[in-house]
Amino acid sequence: MAYSYDAKVASGIKLKKIEDIAKKAGITSKYLIPHGKYVAKVSADILNSLKKRKNGKHVLVTSITPTHLGEGKTVNTIGLSMALNKLGKKSIACLRQPSLGPTFGIKGGAAGGGHSQVLPTDIINMNLTGDSYAVANAQNLCAAFLDNSLFWDNHLHIDKDSINWKRVSELNDRSLRNISIGGGGKLHGVSRKSGIDITAAGECMAILSLAENLKDLRSRLAKVIVAFNKKGKPVTAEDLGVAGAMTAMMKEALNPNIMQTIEHTPCFVHTGAFANVSHGSSSVIADKIAIKLSDYTVTETGFGVDLGAEKFIDIKAREAGFRPDVAVLNCSVRALKIHSGDFSVKGGVLPSDIRKENLSAVDRGCSNLEKQVENLKMFGVPIVICINKFDSDTKKEIDVVIKRAEALGVHGIAVSNVYKEGGKGGVEMAKAVIEASKEKSRMTFLYPLDMNLRSKIERVAKSMYGASEVKYSEQVLAKIECVEGTSLDELPVCMAKTQLSLSNNPNKKGRPRGFKLTIDDIDIAAGAGYIVAKCEGVNTMPGLPKKPRGAGIDVDLKTGDIKGLV
Repeated sequence: MAYSYDAKVASGIKLKKIEDIAKKAGITSKYLIPHGKYVAKVSADILNSLKKRKNGKHVLVTSITPTHLGEGKTVNTIGLSMALNKLGKKSIACLRQPSLGPTFGIKGGAAGGGHSQVLPTDIINMNLTGDSYAVANAQNLCAAFLDNSLFWDNHLHIDKDSINWKRVSELNDRSLRNISIGGGGKLHGVSRKSGIDITAAGECMAILSLAENLKDLRSRLAKVIVAFNKKGKPVTAEDLGVAGAMTAMMKEALNPNIMQTIEHTPCFVHTGAFANVSHGSSSVIADKIAIKLSDYTVTETGFGVDLGAEKFIDIKAREAGFRPDVAVLNCSVRALKIHSGDFSVKGGVLPSDIRKENLSAVDRGCSNLEKQVENLKMFGVPIVICINKFDSDTKKEIDVVIKRAEALGVHGIAVSNVYKEGGKGGVEMAKAVIEASKEKSRMTFLYPLDMNLRSKIERVAKSMYGASEVKYSEQVLAKIECVEGTSLDELPVCMAKTQLSLSNNPNKKGRPRGFKLTIDDIDIAAGAGYIVAKCEGVNTMPGLPKKPRGAGIDVDLKTGDIKGLV
């Protein structure tokens, strides 16, 4: 199994002290907050000392539409950064923190694999420095204050049917999607319907990711809209008197975490917003520090171009002032085969015949690659296609992808073998990125902020996804009407959609055409700074598969080491 190979590779690596990794990155001990030997937080205050430094190149790593198992985007983010260092360029990687939900569920951890990992694996995939718990506690504290306000005479006149703020949990648990709270009599609180989201989908995680400093964090938390009063006016976390305490809860989590790759390349691992239901990027602060300290910052964003990259540019880059110099589009032969429609992945298990050479399936599946390249071109950023190599790939299959990619007019194409060879296996990709970065990025946004909400939704749905029509329920139209005509209408839109298809139907692979996209709900994430449009079928609390990966995770009672994570 790949997991045992990953563990075997990691076990042979002698890690350096985190102080040495930080020094390599240009971070002095003044700004370092160690968490053991191999992990540290970097004080966000370091940005004040870096203001006069010139920015390095900003490289965004994205993907075609992935399968349940992922296609090596994190592997290639790590590997590209290591390869750039091999070529004499100073590079830092920026990753999102893995969520415990996928770690114990179907996909597994998100620390890379093979010879392209961030270590120690058990620390990154488990609790790291506790940021996710700080986020969850802040979100849940706000929910507790909200229900407490309802209990004590409801002095804010909250309409309990308008409450949209949910508690969160770090783990996949579908039974918590729809719950009733406050039952058992008046002594136990006001009875109402609610639900619990996964932490990575909560607004507090998005706020932490996008906040630029402590003042900004406090301001964003104050703006959080938890409900509306009986006159239809928003009720905020500031109105509840909880925004200050939420800030205190998340204060230390604002500082990004620094770790190291297998080849001792510095890597920031910070915040974990999902891209299918949130904005899907690591923190603004981590990227800003890395851009000042390195020649090339390699940052990943979640899932495919239609979700992660679109939100990175239209939300994160717009707010933070980023202008990515290059976009690396990750793909794999096995995913392209699945996009042919000939195969399906059930329960996280690949069909055995997908490993057999099938040039026709690869060629037809390239329709997804074609569409995602078209999507990236809308943003005006130079593109490098990375073909992530698996052992089962044949030369003929890779040649099919290269031939199709050459017809797409991108700035570079490279086969990556970082999983087996580490940075050495990513040199071809690194050279292509360096060459592409010489081109001037003409980055633009998909839509202007002064476009009304419905038009923004339809611009994303029709141009990014390929939808022919967008449908709204009467309830959604009423919510949109409430937003339009207010300052909230000038916020960007964050689409919540399945990551497994360009459409909202996870079973439609390749490049679906002529489909209707239904919007089921609208949520106002005023603190994060966007409006969430939920597509039909999406949910914010994943479930566990029939055979969860967590069943194979245990502790070696002799050594105390966690086994089964990789």
